[in-house]
Amino acid sequence: MHRSRRTALLLSTALLGAAPLLTACGNDSHPGAAAVVGGQRIEVSQLQAQVRDVRAAQDRSPQAAQLIKNTGQLGQAKLNSMIFDRVLERAAADTGVTVSRKEVQTARQQAAAQSGGDERFAEMLLQQGALSAGQIDGAIRREVLLNKLSQTLGADTTTPQGQQKVLGELTRTSKELGIDVNPRYGNWDYRQVRLGEAKTPWITQVTRQAPEQEPAGA
Repeated sequence: MHRSRRTALLLSTALLGAAPLLTACGNDSHPGAAAVVGGQRIEVSQLQAQVRDVRAAQDRSPQAAQLIKNTGQLGQAKLNSMIFDRVLERAAADTGVTVSRKEVQTARQQAAAQSGGDERFAEMLLQQGALSAGQIDGAIRREVLLNKLSQTLGADTTTPQGQQKVLGELTRTSKELGIDVNPRYGNWDYRQVRLGEAKTPWITQVTRQAPEQEPAGA
């Protein structure tokens, strides 16, 4: 994996929003749910588990205080990622795009090699992407899937036109699914495909050239 792709991965997973960390219970229509996407619930307990995993990893780091300080909006960031993943999975399914476990493993191995090994790679993703070790494969899958979707759409994501083409497909999918977010966490922005004011630099950081992929199902 080239340096530009590794940077894209780090940036696309650093979804740190503008609202404070929230761990409240669900709203009146969906008690206990942080969001409902396509009729499927994202439980507050699921969101809290992701936040706890990252906080535990940060606590073990020599830079614990700084890492925690820099991720004060971790709850919104994680919910943003969880919703986005469901939108991306549906958009990919609608266009016939799949990602195999082998593709994810290959991409991770390449990224780790470029980063100085598995341990250093995990440290970088914790510091720059707020990812625990158990969340890395999911983030890599997201990146590979997004790249393959862009290719299938014929979108050159190095250009504004290409970026808008991908964004348009994800917007369409978001609206088709219907996304109901607990108001304590914000509102889903269908045009920007993100939660409220959450910063999602993925749309301008998708890799300039998608890596070679193993055939689906390999």
